[in-house]
Amino acid sequence: MTVSEEFTSLTGHFRGELLAHCYRMLGSAEEAEDLVQETYLRAWRSFGGFEGRSSVRTWLYRIATNACLTAIERRGRRPLPSGLGAPGNDPEAQLAAAPEVPWLQPLPDTLLVAADGDPAAAAATRAGIRLAFVAALQYLSARQRAVLILRDVLDWPAAQVAELLGTTTTAVNSGLRRARAQLAQVLPAEDEVTEPADPDQRAVLDRFAAAFENADTSALAELLREDVTFEMPPILTWFAGRRTVLRFAASHLFAVPGRFRMVPVTANGQPALAAYMRGPGGAFRAHAVLVPTITRTGIARIVSFGAPGLFPAFGLAPEHGTATIPAGPAGLSL
Repeated sequence: MTVSEEFTSLTGHFRGELLAHCYRMLGSAEEAEDLVQETYLRAWRSFGGFEGRSSVRTWLYRIATNACLTAIERRGRRPLPSGLGAPGNDPEAQLAAAPEVPWLQPLPDTLLVAADGDPAAAAATRAGIRLAFVAALQYLSARQRAVLILRDVLDWPAAQVAELLGTTTTAVNSGLRRARAQLAQVLPAEDEVTEPADPDQRAVLDRFAAAFENADTSALAELLREDVTFEMPPILTWFAGRRTVLRFAASHLFAVPGRFRMVPVTANGQPALAAYMRGPGGAFRAHAVLVPTITRTGIARIVSFGAPGLFPAFGLAPEHGTATIPAGPAGLSL
């Protein structure tokens, strides 16, 4: 076995969970892929000096975490509109766009497929990638994010986290308490959020898709919670409250019946929808990826990512009805 083959054999099957880790830290699937590639390049260059004092997995996470911390220091956080200001109060007013903001992005589940099907790796990959959780992480400092993810998502011992971050166990425990307190203020109650495999969740998503395709405001109203929020990055304007959201839908989204075609996808470990919008020539073109937060009392949040460039990562074509694009994790490039 060559050195290259040995390196790939030892490290290749961690790619999916490292991508999920970098995404949690950064809030961008595209940037996470770049950082995973950088992680493997750094690991390859130092592979000759790897003495096995820690596991290969721990070694790779150390490299990836430090790369993410540096990236966050350069770029800052990736918010959703609700993290930048108060909701709009006039759903019929002109919307404010902010394309210059480095917005939070959804994570296509197709990028997380483990080549070897290892159950432990799959569990580590899919833990803690719900959109609401990743959005809440953006309120934390870079090091707080790292502490909370390593301790609460990956279940690392405090001493191991302290070694990685070059600090003390006391500082890690203190930082973890502060991070948990901050997250508790912005995260929905865990027992309210339904599981992806819940058949009721799929039924709600099907009805949600039908409401959009049929421009049916009444059907949408039956699905929304009274305190629902609607966000549309890169649009800065967002809305809160069922009445306001429905007024926005009626005036901006549902003005023309048959305007949308909705395709089921999976993002951040939860069912989502890719929306194709009919253009002037009649063709349905890629428009947005909608990720609803479905609770036992209705839809609590809708984030509509208006970025057609996201569709290839979901394996979707730029126009509805044309051939799909193969999607999956990038291979090793060494």
